[in-house]
Amino acid sequence: MSKTNSFVFWGLYIVAWIIFVGLSIEAGGLLVNFIFSLCKPEFVQNLYQKLDLSAIYKESRLAFFGIYSFILSISILKACLFYIVIRLMHQMDLSKPFNTFVSKQISLISYYTLIIGLLSYFARQITKSLMHHWVVLDNINSFWEDSQAFILMGAVIYIIATIFKQGVVIQNENDLTV
Repeated sequence: MSKTNSFVFWGLYIVAWIIFVGLSIEAGGLLVNFIFSLCKPEFVQNLYQKLDLSAIYKESRLAFFGIYSFILSISILKACLFYIVIRLMHQMDLSKPFNTFVSKQISLISYYTLIIGLLSYFARQITKSLMHHWVVLDNINSFWEDSQAFILMGAVIYIIATIFKQGVVIQNENDLTV
């Protein structure tokens, strides 16, 4: 690997750590707010990132917990996704990248990305249907506005994971014949 590629790889490793820390803070903040909202319902209007779900909380607690569960699940899954990316980049041997560990980590990344995209898509559709019945929830669309991008990215990463897995099988067969 050339020095430029190595520099870019380690630069992306640092960026992945920064994103992971940011996503973990967001997921932790949302989780703490969720626990606070269970103990003190008047706190619902002052949730993390100026998220005001007090109107829907007054209308239906089931809808509130459903929407908040989507927000919390998506946040936690995004943090887990970047943890897997960091673990992959940390333990990957760049001189021999075709091994079963890397193949499994790339498969996990594709699954997490696809699940995030599907959950975001379902949450967006449910939110749209709730907008017709009760309250306007425009402030929560930022949590799942990129659902289609995650679904597409998950599909592409799955294809790459499948090709990578086949490459590992071929390399193992070649190592056994030599």
